[in-house]
Amino acid sequence: MFVRTASERDLPEASRLIGESLHAAYDAIYGADMVDGIARALYSRAALKTAIGRPLSEFLVADDGVAIAGVAFAAAPDDNDRVVDVLGLYVLPALQGRGIGGMLLQELEESFFETERIRLEVDARNLRALGFLEGEGYERKGERREEVLQATLVTLDKSLV
Repeated sequence: MFVRTASERDLPEASRLIGESLHAAYDAIYGADMVDGIARALYSRAALKTAIGRPLSEFLVADDGVAIAGVAFAAAPDDNDRVVDVLGLYVLPALQGRGIGGMLLQELEESFFETERIRLEVDARNLRALGFLEGEGYERKGERREEVLQATLVTLDKSLV
């Protein structure tokens, strides 16, 4: 398994992988219909194409030479390269627990060499993701209410200095 920068040819497979991962993590929380809507709205090929071209960003895939096993993307908000937001981290459900998510996170952290902090948000009910991120050195920094999802999102971050 190796991590590489994604290209446009990866987008159909990345979109399917993200959809499968979202359903595995969130169907029990939001329901399959809502998860379908989230996947279509945020992770279509067109949306992912925009993410690939975003300035001050990195879009990565974990690839075994045959198929993509994971996807991660992050960007610096508002031209502030001291902080980077992880906008997505997804691993095929059947391959979770094998170090792929950790490899993707590590590569994101190393991609932004001038960054001081890396942060992300996770639904407070996604205990598996929270446990994984805390195991990777991320610390809870706060919470906010997301009204569309009717969810509490936990903000986690990690110092890179």
